[in-house]
Amino acid sequence: MTIAAKSPLTRKLSAFVALSEVELAVLERLHQRRRTFAAGRDMVHQGQSGQAAFILSAGWVCSYKVQADGTRQIVDFQIPGDFLGLRSVLLRTSDHSFEPVGDIEAAEVLASDLLEALAETPRLATAILWAASRDEAMVVEHLVSIGRRDADARMAHFLLELGSRLALVGLGDRTGFVCPLTQYHLADALGLSAVHVNRVLRQLRERGLVTFRDGHVTVHDIGGLVNLADFDSAYLDQTGPLLK
Repeated sequence: MTIAAKSPLTRKLSAFVALSEVELAVLERLHQRRRTFAAGRDMVHQGQSGQAAFILSAGWVCSYKVQADGTRQIVDFQIPGDFLGLRSVLLRTSDHSFEPVGDIEAAEVLASDLLEALAETPRLATAILWAASRDEAMVVEHLVSIGRRDADARMAHFLLELGSRLALVGLGDRTGFVCPLTQYHLADALGLSAVHVNRVLRQLRERGLVTFRDGHVTVHDIGGLVNLADFDSAYLDQTGPLLK
Protein backbone atom coordinates (compact mmCIF):
# COMPACT_ATOMS: atom_id res chain seq x y z
CA MET A 1 0.00 0.00 0.00
CA THR A 2 1.33 3.44 -0.92
CA ILE A 3 1.91 6.21 1.62
CA ALA A 4 -0.91 8.31 0.19
CA ALA A 5 -3.38 5.42 0.20
CA LYS A 6 -3.13 5.04 3.98
CA SER A 7 -2.71 8.76 4.71
CA PRO A 8 -5.30 10.42 7.00
CA LEU A 9 -5.30 13.36 4.55
CA THR A 10 -6.41 11.04 1.75
CA ARG A 11 -9.21 9.71 3.93
CA LYS A 12 -10.34 13.23 4.77
CA LEU A 13 -10.25 14.52 1.19
CA SER A 14 -12.10 11.40 0.04
CA ALA A 15 -15.11 12.66 2.01
CA PHE A 16 -15.26 15.48 -0.51
CA VAL A 17 -14.07 13.99 -3.79
CA ALA A 18 -13.66 10.47 -5.17
CA LEU A 19 -9.91 10.59 -5.77
CA SER A 20 -8.61 9.28 -9.09
CA GLU A 21 -5.38 7.34 -9.60
CA VAL A 22 -3.74 10.52 -10.94
CA GLU A 23 -4.78 12.50 -7.87
CA LEU A 24 -3.57 9.75 -5.54
CA ALA A 25 -0.23 9.77 -7.37
CA VAL A 26 0.06 13.53 -6.79
CA LEU A 27 -0.72 13.05 -3.10
CA GLU A 28 1.94 10.34 -3.01
CA ARG A 29 4.51 12.86 -4.23
CA LEU A 30 3.43 15.35 -1.58
CA HIS A 31 4.06 12.73 1.13
CA GLN A 32 7.64 11.89 0.12
CA ARG A 33 9.57 14.24 2.47
CA ARG A 34 8.66 12.50 5.71
CA ARG A 35 9.98 14.01 8.93
CA THR A 36 9.62 13.50 12.66
CA PHE A 37 9.41 16.27 15.26
CA ALA A 38 9.82 16.07 19.02
CA ALA A 39 7.21 17.31 21.46
CA GLY A 40 7.55 20.87 22.69
CA ARG A 41 9.84 22.20 19.94
CA ASP A 42 8.25 24.53 17.39
CA MET A 43 8.08 23.25 13.83
CA VAL A 44 7.35 26.77 12.61
CA HIS A 45 7.59 29.92 14.69
CA GLN A 46 5.58 33.12 14.51
CA GLY A 47 7.09 35.55 11.99
CA GLN A 48 9.08 32.87 10.16
CA SER A 49 9.25 33.31 6.41
CA GLY A 50 10.04 31.00 3.52
CA GLN A 51 8.97 27.82 5.31
CA ALA A 52 7.28 24.78 3.85
CA ALA A 53 3.83 23.48 4.66
CA PHE A 54 3.34 20.12 6.35
CA ILE A 55 0.84 17.28 6.14
CA LEU A 56 0.37 15.82 9.60
CA SER A 57 0.49 12.01 9.46
CA ALA A 58 0.61 11.03 13.14
CA GLY A 59 0.30 12.91 16.42
CA TRP A 60 -1.23 16.24 17.40
CA VAL A 61 0.01 19.81 16.99
CA CYS A 62 -1.16 23.08 18.51
CA SER A 63 -1.04 26.36 16.60
CA TYR A 64 -0.67 29.42 18.80
CA LYS A 65 0.24 33.08 19.10
CA VAL A 66 2.29 34.63 21.91
CA GLN A 67 1.30 38.07 23.18
CA ALA A 68 3.70 40.81 24.27
CA ASP A 69 3.18 39.89 27.92
CA GLY A 70 4.21 36.29 27.24
CA THR A 71 0.74 34.76 27.44
CA ARG A 72 -0.25 32.21 24.82
CA GLN A 73 -3.50 31.85 22.89
CA ILE A 74 -3.91 28.49 21.18
CA VAL A 75 -5.70 29.11 17.89
CA ASP A 76 -6.44 25.48 17.08
CA PHE A 77 -5.21 21.91 17.33
CA GLN A 78 -4.17 19.94 14.27
CA ILE A 79 -4.80 16.21 14.06
CA PRO A 80 -3.65 13.61 11.50
CA GLY A 81 -4.85 14.54 8.03
CA ASP A 82 -4.52 18.28 8.57
CA PHE A 83 -2.30 20.70 6.67
CA LEU A 84 0.01 22.88 8.75
CA GLY A 85 1.10 26.27 7.47
CA LEU A 86 -0.84 26.15 4.22
CA ARG A 87 -1.87 29.80 4.49
CA SER A 88 1.58 31.05 5.43
CA VAL A 89 3.09 29.36 2.35
CA LEU A 90 0.93 31.60 0.18
CA LEU A 91 1.37 34.69 2.40
CA ARG A 92 5.11 33.96 2.77
CA THR A 93 5.22 34.68 6.52
CA SER A 94 3.72 32.63 9.34
CA ASP A 95 1.43 34.65 11.61
CA HIS A 96 1.52 31.99 14.35
CA SER A 97 3.63 29.10 15.64
CA PHE A 98 3.17 25.32 15.46
CA GLU A 99 4.22 23.12 18.37
CA PRO A 100 3.89 19.32 18.51
CA VAL A 101 1.81 18.18 21.48
CA GLY A 102 3.70 14.88 21.43
CA ASP A 103 6.21 13.33 19.05
CA ILE A 104 4.75 13.57 15.56
CA GLU A 105 5.28 12.51 11.96
CA ALA A 106 4.64 14.89 9.10
CA ALA A 107 5.38 15.24 5.39
CA GLU A 108 7.15 18.47 4.42
CA VAL A 109 5.64 20.11 1.33
CA LEU A 110 7.61 22.81 -0.45
CA ALA A 111 5.63 25.73 -1.84
CA SER A 112 6.77 24.96 -5.39
CA ASP A 113 5.66 21.32 -5.10
CA LEU A 114 2.29 22.33 -3.69
CA LEU A 115 1.59 24.89 -6.40
CA GLU A 116 2.64 22.42 -9.10
CA ALA A 117 0.34 19.76 -7.66
CA LEU A 118 -2.62 22.14 -7.50
CA ALA A 119 -2.07 23.26 -11.08
CA GLU A 120 -1.79 19.66 -12.28
CA THR A 121 -4.95 18.38 -10.56
CA PRO A 122 -7.72 21.00 -10.30
CA ARG A 123 -10.11 18.60 -8.55
CA LEU A 124 -7.52 17.92 -5.87
CA ALA A 125 -7.01 21.68 -5.57
CA THR A 126 -10.75 22.06 -4.99
CA ALA A 127 -10.69 19.35 -2.31
CA ILE A 128 -7.80 21.06 -0.51
CA LEU A 129 -9.68 24.36 -0.74
CA TRP A 130 -12.65 22.57 0.88
CA ALA A 131 -10.41 21.40 3.72
CA ALA A 132 -9.00 24.91 4.18
CA SER A 133 -12.50 26.42 4.15
CA ARG A 134 -13.57 23.89 6.77
CA ASP A 135 -10.62 24.94 8.94
CA GLU A 136 -11.68 28.57 8.59
CA ALA A 137 -15.23 27.68 9.66
CA MET A 138 -13.82 26.05 12.79
CA VAL A 139 -11.85 29.19 13.66
CA VAL A 140 -15.12 31.18 13.40
CA GLU A 141 -16.78 28.76 15.84
CA HIS A 142 -13.84 29.07 18.23
CA LEU A 143 -14.21 32.85 18.14
CA VAL A 144 -17.91 32.53 18.97
CA SER A 145 -17.07 30.15 21.83
CA ILE A 146 -14.56 32.47 23.44
CA GLY A 147 -16.72 35.53 22.93
CA ARG A 148 -20.24 34.27 23.71
CA ARG A 149 -20.45 30.73 25.09
CA ASP A 150 -20.18 30.12 28.82
CA ALA A 151 -17.42 27.82 30.06
CA ASP A 152 -19.51 24.62 30.17
CA ALA A 153 -20.90 25.12 26.64
CA ARG A 154 -17.46 26.13 25.40
CA MET A 155 -15.89 22.90 26.64
CA ALA A 156 -18.78 20.77 25.39
CA HIS A 157 -18.60 22.32 21.92
CA PHE A 158 -14.85 21.86 21.76
CA LEU A 159 -15.01 18.17 22.68
CA LEU A 160 -17.84 17.46 20.25
CA GLU A 161 -15.92 19.16 17.45
CA LEU A 162 -12.78 17.15 18.22
CA GLY A 163 -14.76 13.91 18.15
CA SER A 164 -16.30 14.81 14.80
CA ARG A 165 -12.93 15.73 13.30
CA LEU A 166 -11.29 12.54 14.54
CA ALA A 167 -14.16 10.43 13.21
CA LEU A 168 -13.50 11.76 9.71
CA VAL A 169 -10.01 10.24 9.72
CA GLY A 170 -10.94 7.06 11.59
CA LEU A 171 -9.41 7.98 14.95
CA GLY A 172 -12.52 8.07 17.10
CA ASP A 173 -16.00 9.49 17.08
CA ARG A 174 -18.19 11.89 19.01
CA THR A 175 -18.70 9.31 21.76
CA GLY A 176 -15.06 8.58 22.52
CA PHE A 177 -11.49 9.24 21.44
CA VAL A 178 -7.90 9.36 22.64
CA CYS A 179 -6.89 12.94 23.51
CA PRO A 180 -3.30 13.84 24.47
CA LEU A 181 -4.16 17.40 25.53
CA THR A 182 -3.50 18.64 29.05
CA GLN A 183 -5.71 20.97 31.04
CA TYR A 184 -3.17 23.71 30.27
CA HIS A 185 -3.70 23.15 26.53
CA LEU A 186 -7.46 23.38 27.05
CA ALA A 187 -7.06 26.54 29.11
CA ASP A 188 -4.96 28.28 26.45
CA ALA A 189 -7.38 27.23 23.71
CA LEU A 190 -10.64 28.08 25.48
CA GLY A 191 -9.62 31.31 27.20
CA LEU A 192 -9.96 29.81 30.69
CA SER A 193 -7.58 29.21 33.58
CA ALA A 194 -6.35 25.67 34.23
CA VAL A 195 -8.23 25.73 37.54
CA HIS A 196 -11.44 26.69 35.72
CA VAL A 197 -10.89 23.93 33.16
CA ASN A 198 -10.56 21.39 35.96
CA ARG A 199 -13.78 22.64 37.53
CA VAL A 200 -15.70 22.55 34.25
CA LEU A 201 -14.57 19.01 33.43
CA ARG A 202 -15.58 17.87 36.91
CA GLN A 203 -19.02 19.45 36.52
CA LEU A 204 -19.57 17.83 33.12
CA ARG A 205 -18.55 14.46 34.55
CA GLU A 206 -20.83 14.84 37.60
CA ARG A 207 -23.74 15.72 35.28
CA GLY A 208 -23.18 12.43 33.48
CA LEU A 209 -22.26 14.08 30.18
CA VAL A 210 -18.57 13.40 29.53
CA THR A 211 -15.42 12.17 31.26
CA PHE A 212 -11.92 13.29 30.30
CA ARG A 213 -9.45 11.08 32.15
CA ASP A 214 -6.04 9.52 31.49
CA GLY A 215 -5.84 10.85 27.94
CA HIS A 216 -9.24 9.60 26.86
CA VAL A 217 -12.56 11.38 26.33
CA THR A 218 -15.71 9.34 26.91
CA VAL A 219 -19.07 10.89 26.08
CA HIS A 220 -21.82 9.37 28.22
CA ASP A 221 -24.77 11.46 27.04
CA ILE A 222 -24.27 12.66 23.48
CA GLY A 223 -27.70 14.30 23.31
CA GLY A 224 -27.19 16.17 26.56
CA LEU A 225 -23.76 17.39 25.47
CA VAL A 226 -25.12 18.53 22.09
CA ASN A 227 -27.94 20.42 23.80
CA LEU A 228 -25.57 22.05 26.28
CA ALA A 229 -23.25 23.22 23.49
CA ASP A 230 -26.06 23.99 21.01
CA PHE A 231 -23.82 22.03 18.68
CA ASP A 232 -24.66 21.98 14.97
CA SER A 233 -22.04 20.05 13.01
CA ALA A 234 -23.09 21.55 9.65
CA TYR A 235 -20.06 23.87 9.66
CA LEU A 236 -17.76 20.82 9.62
CA ASP A 237 -19.31 19.57 6.35
CA GLN A 238 -18.38 15.99 7.23
CA THR A 239 -20.03 14.68 4.06
CA GLY A 240 -18.95 17.24 1.53
CA PRO A 241 -20.39 16.90 -2.01
CA LEU A 242 -18.62 14.17 -3.93
CA LEU A 243 -17.21 15.60 -7.15
CA LYS A 244 -17.40 13.28 -10.13
